[in-house]
Amino acid sequence: MDLSIVIVSWNTAALLERCLASLAQEFQRLPHLSAQVIVVDNGSSDGTPERIRARYPWVEMRVNATNMGFAAANNRGLRDSQGRYILLLNPDTEVLPGALATLMAYMDDHPEAGLVGPRLLNPDGTLQVSCYPSPTLSRELWRLLHLDRWRPYGTYRMEAWSPEVPRPVEVIKGACMLVRRDVLEQVGPLDEDYFMYTEEVDWCYRIRRAGWTVVWEPRARVLHYGGQSTQQIPEEMFLHLYRSKVQYFRKHHGRWGCRAYKAVLLLASGLRIVGLPLARLGGVAPGPESRRLARNYLALVRTLPAL
Repeated sequence: MDLSIVIVSWNTAALLERCLASLAQEFQRLPHLSAQVIVVDNGSSDGTPERIRARYPWVEMRVNATNMGFAAANNRGLRDSQGRYILLLNPDTEVLPGALATLMAYMDDHPEAGLVGPRLLNPDGTLQVSCYPSPTLSRELWRLLHLDRWRPYGTYRMEAWSPEVPRPVEVIKGACMLVRRDVLEQVGPLDEDYFMYTEEVDWCYRIRRAGWTVVWEPRARVLHYGGQSTQQIPEEMFLHLYRSKVQYFRKHHGRWGCRAYKAVLLLASGLRIVGLPLARLGGVAPGPESRRLARNYLALVRTLPAL
């Protein structure tokens, strides 16, 4: 089999149907492609399994009784995959014409590439962050202090990149990643200790450490709505994000690296929390988003010692 596509869904039935419809159109353009699509439902309450079985009988459904987390659910699909390439795809995406063929052609032509990702686009067609550097203490501090707006360091300056030239990167965003079967067998699947977030950062790091390249292929385009599952429980997902990042630093930078990262989080959180009353004293009324973020950072400070 040429290609296995694994999609993990949690209460995103309508978007998942649009994703599957875009894949069906791609398959029509590639009549000689042998492919399977595996949807792993992570305990949805919106009738996802029934809707998909009724409308897309060619999809292989796997249904979890509860939300196992993103990494564990993807791994369930990976275990059942048969393709020489495996595409991990979010349900809130639409594969634009030619994307699958372009990603697979790049892998065919570049045997050193272990994982490749497309150019992600926002719903209005503008460029979305599709890749980024691996996190380090200095990059995380830079990002949390929003200094990338002056000089990109924690991010890539993607707007300056050619949309026609692939380039090696450190991390591909997990919304859409094509990986070789050989890489999966050598490096292993996603680390299930990550419940949500940072699992793709860890995977890309392990893939590069094993000697493969990770590549951004902008000629393949995928529309990504972004955050449709995580927006349902924003504070919980915010805490999952930083719990996973702490775990990444503990795993790859040791105990002292983890402690240093917690100090970075404490500093950034303190600035966010203190900034809200200071803004009021200065006559500036913080907006709802600023207040929400301040509450999230306060929750992070409270949970930080236990992370």
